[in-house]
Amino acid sequence: MAEHDFMPLDGWDHLELWVGNAKQAAYYYEHAFGFIRTAYSGPETGVRDRASYVLEQGDIRLVLTSGLRGDSEICRFAAAHGDGVRDVALTVPDATHAYRQAVQRGARGVVEPHWVEDEHGRVELATIATYGDTVHTFVNRSEYAGPYLPGYEPLTEGEGPHRGAGLTTIDHVVGNVELGRMDEWVSFYERVLGFSQLRHFSDEEISTEYSALMSKVMTDGQGRIKFPINEPAEGKRKSQIEEYLEYYGGPGVQHVALQTDDIVRTVAWLREHGVLFIATPETYYDVVRERVGEIEEDWDDLRSMGVLVDRDEEGYLLQLFTRIVQDRPTLFFEVIERHGSRGFGLGNFKALFEAIEREQALRGNL
Repeated sequence: MAEHDFMPLDGWDHLELWVGNAKQAAYYYEHAFGFIRTAYSGPETGVRDRASYVLEQGDIRLVLTSGLRGDSEICRFAAAHGDGVRDVALTVPDATHAYRQAVQRGARGVVEPHWVEDEHGRVELATIATYGDTVHTFVNRSEYAGPYLPGYEPLTEGEGPHRGAGLTTIDHVVGNVELGRMDEWVSFYERVLGFSQLRHFSDEEISTEYSALMSKVMTDGQGRIKFPINEPAEGKRKSQIEEYLEYYGGPGVQHVALQTDDIVRTVAWLREHGVLFIATPETYYDVVRERVGEIEEDWDDLRSMGVLVDRDEEGYLLQLFTRIVQDRPTLFFEVIERHGSRGFGLGNFKALFEAIEREQALRGNL
């Protein structure tokens, strides 16, 4: 039996963001990113301390939650970090087993295994801590037929011809940690979740004239779950990771990559609905075609949308990064389309980082 079998994972369950105003954040993700609101929990459903909106698109599920009283841990989180990803939740066949295995291997338990139930069945939940204030909840929903979780009312708003932006699934979730802590968290994911290292990017590979970072990509045995972990490296000026750590108030989720089957259509839809993307310099396209070679997409379409392209030995990928989606320079999103490549766009790192540094300079943080 392979080592990783002690922690079988079925995939991504949901991402829960703790935010200052969930009602307004939900409106933004619906109208800018094309999500559909499918469930709600709050005072009207008997929950007194928080309000949560469930948004879905393809296989992606976001939960946006605000605290309703100043002394709630959700409000304290939002005050400390701004809007951010609190919970990267994973679907498992047995949440009690997953929790016990994780805790035995050194994880700190946050919520012990328990069942919640309603007329649609029951769901088993358990939560462990990871870097900063980020947690992983193990979710076993094999005995549940309801909309999201017990305690949530289903909603039908947004049903109909609305196709959304064409986003299909979560590709990877990237964490930023402090200088010198990356290997500690790499070891955590190896030991606690049975992950292995898929890629390692050094500060020579991810650097510009001014700043650098190091990154290691952790993945589960099936390759479904991918967690790149970044730490800053020494540079002449403040790196994007240092800026994040300063404004987020410590380690946390830096960006979430969402897959699409048609990046040109998706990016066009998102731009039309107000999502802002990092600008790709025109000079990028002077050299990328020669570097990448033959692809299915039209280069003029990619140029018009600013899409980045990279190739490795397994295939190619197309990607583009949004600008930061709240006032603090912390969380942003990536749109990615894969054609065989399991990589992360190494050939684009320099162009991407220089674009990010231009944004940093505008904020006075470079």
